[in-house]
Amino acid sequence: MTIRQMIDIPPVWLVGAIFVLWLQVRLFGALPLGVVGLWAGRGLIGLGLLLMAAALWSFVRARTTPVPHQMPDAMITSGVFAFSRNPIYLGDALILLGAGLGLGAVSTLVVLPAFIWLIDRRFIQAEEARLETGFPESWPKYRAKVRRWV
Repeated sequence: MTIRQMIDIPPVWLVGAIFVLWLQVRLFGALPLGVVGLWAGRGLIGLGLLLMAAALWSFVRARTTPVPHQMPDAMITSGVFAFSRNPIYLGDALILLGAGLGLGAVSTLVVLPAFIWLIDRRFIQAEEARLETGFPESWPKYRAKVRRWV
């Protein structure tokens, strides 16, 4: 794996997106969401982390890699992968939404869709192409049965 591939991973993009939200709040102020926004944000962050942990546990149990740039040794279709083909990316999106609510960042309305678009183009499309190549019999069935996000 190259240095570029080591830093071109979704968590780095997530941290960058959260930084943009924080910067917007520091420069232009926050929406007055108060304690409701703070607790809703924390709840979404917690849900996102739980979803990601469950997905990563599935990778450990299947003895395959969660690294986006690598070919997996197994295709996971159970657990959280039974209702989302991309539960880790869904967790990322929940964390970003939660951070936006917690910060009161109006830029979340732009940053969240941009983040989802970027993740789809930089990671999901290539991952799905690898799965189609590596698992030509099971991938089409799984893709038809389980939605990409939820």
